Amino acid sequence: MDGVLVVDKPAGWTSHDVVAKVRRLANTKGVGHLGTLDPMATGVLPLVIGKATRLAQFFVRNDKVYEGTIRFGYATDTYDKEGTPLGDDSVPEIGRVELEAALEHFRGPMEQVPPPVSAKKVGGVPAYKLARKNQPVELKPVPVTVYDLELLGLEGRDAQVRVRCSAGTYVRSIAHDLGKLLSCGAFLQDLRRTASGEFRIDQSRTLEKLIAMAAEERLIDAIVPSIELLPEFPAEIVDPVTASQIRHGRDFRTSPFRIRAEQKYVKAVSEDGQLIAIGEAVLPNVYHPILVL
Repeated sequence: MDGVLVVDKPAGWTSHDVVAKVRRLANTKGVGHLGTLDPMATGVLPLVIGKATRLAQFFVRNDKVYEGTIRFGYATDTYDKEGTPLGDDSVPEIGRVELEAALEHFRGPMEQVPPPVSAKKVGGVPAYKLARKNQPVELKPVPVTVYDLELLGLEGRDAQVRVRCSAGTYVRSIAHDLGKLLSCGAFLQDLRRTASGEFRIDQSRTLEKLIAMAAEERLIDAIVPSIELLPEFPAEIVDPVTASQIRHGRDFRTSPFRIRAEQKYVKAVSEDGQLIAIGEAVLPNVYHPILVL
């Protein structure tokens, strides 16, 4: 099995928990994730399996889409509902017009400080490990971009939002910083990832479904094959001789009628439809295999 398995991660599971479970279901150690989700979050968690793990480098900067609830009234030390409250609870009265104006501060490119309880590393140590030991955590702001931030609804102290953002963006930090801006405190009550790059929630399967499919020896039916990945890279079908040369690191040519000269990456595909390699342009319509499956 080589490809991507899109899991609908349940709440309470870490991304590594899901990877370990799928390794057992697929009976292989060759499983990795394409970007973690917090334990409280649910939704799209793409896992690369088999030879497709070598393709992970092309997915690390994928944009993400989230839907979540921001609760106003107090902040927490983790910026979400699982943290310790920082201050007294309050019931702020926030109007939609006021909230929309505040949300505008979080649209577009920005420098965002990650939550102190996060996987960001401080001196090589994940910040959450330092926070759990009550050691001071000072994280530097990182450049992120929020392409869309839509207010879906406002019910009392809860605001439902949809966020489309660059990789590395923390919706928890948006919630926390929004609470500071409105002087009432806020945290993330729930979060669901509905898309990660090319992978969507309607492609995903729950762990219960995957367990059932594995029991029926149909787990392969849930895999997005390697050849279907990276649809933004055009495909060049190569003959067996060229395929052998590519596997030995030789450059290969592409058709100028199918592949634009400025195309940086292409997929080399065998005549029977198998992904052989990813090539990077070295000359117009000449590619060097930088990754061979």
